[in-house]
Amino acid sequence: MADKKKWKKILYENQGVPDNYVDETFLDEMRKNVYTREYEYWNVVKESGTLTQQASSVCIFVVIFIYMDNNSIKPEILFIVSSILTLIGYIVYHVISHNNGIAQGNSRTWWDDFKTCVIFIGFGFGLSPVLMTLTDTISTDTIYAMTAFMLIANVIFHDYSATAPVVSGALSLNAAIFASVCLASRLHTTWHAFATVSFAVEIFALWPEFRRKLKKNVQYSQVTMTITLGVATSVSIATVSLTGAVIFSLLHIFVTFICPAWLISLQPYKNNIYGPWDEAVIEK
Repeated sequence: MADKKKWKKILYENQGVPDNYVDETFLDEMRKNVYTREYEYWNVVKESGTLTQQASSVCIFVVIFIYMDNNSIKPEILFIVSSILTLIGYIVYHVISHNNGIAQGNSRTWWDDFKTCVIFIGFGFGLSPVLMTLTDTISTDTIYAMTAFMLIANVIFHDYSATAPVVSGALSLNAAIFASVCLASRLHTTWHAFATVSFAVEIFALWPEFRRKLKKNVQYSQVTMTITLGVATSVSIATVSLTGAVIFSLLHIFVTFICPAWLISLQPYKNNIYGPWDEAVIEK
């Protein structure tokens, strides 16, 4: 009798076995946790600051709205102070880029940015009267509910420099701007609406980009920014609600210190398997 023909992992030839047949060597190629990352606690604590910084920015925006609604701060003061801080940040941003030899991939100049700023201010102030009447037919409770939902979406979908399907910088920014428009429509004058929307653009569009630049090019900026924003946010919330400040501080500590320890403690339970059933990957 002829020796039994050795089975091959092919489908174009009849080998006298079902198509889903595998031999005893099939699992020899199985591998476990090939791409598992080993995390260090303090590195994870440091990186968690990206999340708490964005949450702090959202809380600061809400506190500023409360100040505006209570007439505790004039819209002119908010616009001037935020514009000066934005200008300082713009200069620092370009100084860092120049000192680190970062090539400018586009042909935009300071004059182009200035014209864009003027156009935004012109359109923003011109459309402010429209914002004041945009949501007249919607109840205030509904406006606040939509605002809360949009700000939560901003934190969830914000670009934290992570490769994940949930990340969407455009969705995050649009949600924040929509929330600012909703809140601006509940303020007293067109100046209030204009200052609120302008501040929203600065803190949700420009501020995150500035933080990313500092994190990438300035040593220890991540830790310093996290601590500074956390303390400033807690103090500002305390001026409105002491309970809110305590809750924010506890959440800040939980995200910064407890969640990283929780993540590392769950790493031993990771069990990803790889084998011949995976899609083929062509390597050059």
